[in-house]
Amino acid sequence: MRAYLGDVSALLHFAADRHCQTLADVDIAVLRGWLADQYRAGQARSTIARRAAAARAFTAFAHRRGWLAADPGGQLGSPKVQRNLPQVLAHDQVSVLLAPSNGRKLRTGHDHDADVVVAALQRRDTAIMELLYATGIRVSELCGLDVNHLDTGRHTVRVLGKRAKERTVPVGIPAVRAVLDWAEHGRPAIAKARSGVALFLGARGGRIDPRTVRRVVHARIAATGSVPDTGPHGLRHTAATHLLEGGADLRSVQEILGHASLATTQLYTHVSIDRLIAAYRQAHPRA
Repeated sequence: MRAYLGDVSALLHFAADRHCQTLADVDIAVLRGWLADQYRAGQARSTIARRAAAARAFTAFAHRRGWLAADPGGQLGSPKVQRNLPQVLAHDQVSVLLAPSNGRKLRTGHDHDADVVVAALQRRDTAIMELLYATGIRVSELCGLDVNHLDTGRHTVRVLGKRAKERTVPVGIPAVRAVLDWAEHGRPAIAKARSGVALFLGARGGRIDPRTVRRVVHARIAATGSVPDTGPHGLRHTAATHLLEGGADLRSVQEILGHASLATTQLYTHVSIDRLIAAYRQAHPRA
């Protein structure tokens, strides 16, 4: 919302500088001139595409309100945004990242309560890393998990995804063990009355937020000293790519990730092919 408001404000300032006296003077030429000005300023194609969308939404709104006799935004096109291949970790890099030794160091001192909290947070962070890679769930979905969403018997987790769509995702044994270790030995040390049924908690006992999860992922990666930096979404990309490389069919991966369209899931096939070509060029004597 802030981005769209900023875009519309910039558009109106541009129109005023081009001697537009009223909103009715904002036509398709003004809109295109504004986007061309953004292009000359070196803005990214994705930024220009978002600003074009903001302009179309605004002129459509103004037309519905009767401020514009016609909607010029309907004639406004958007630059095609290049879809870059996501960062994907290799199998050995994931092994290093999820190794038991890769965690925060337990402080030693006279403050026993602080040591207990640090040990609990270490268990939480381990469970977060294992679960993100095992399931490929979104960071918002992980934050929304409750203690009863993990089915230890079936090795599945119940996830509430986008548009409140619920799905069941398989979970590997290491991730199940890590989550149980956190739930049984770590969570009680942090839980407060306001914790409710949230599975993952922040240091103060409330439900964990996405910003904290991102910090956890970046800190764990930095602790390895060798794994390329990525965030929770990078682990999601990695999980999907490894599933496809391991032989999973595209439709199953779509269900696991919670993609509404199969076309979104197909991006990961390009990632796998790209890595396959790179390996071929490196290994084949006549590549």
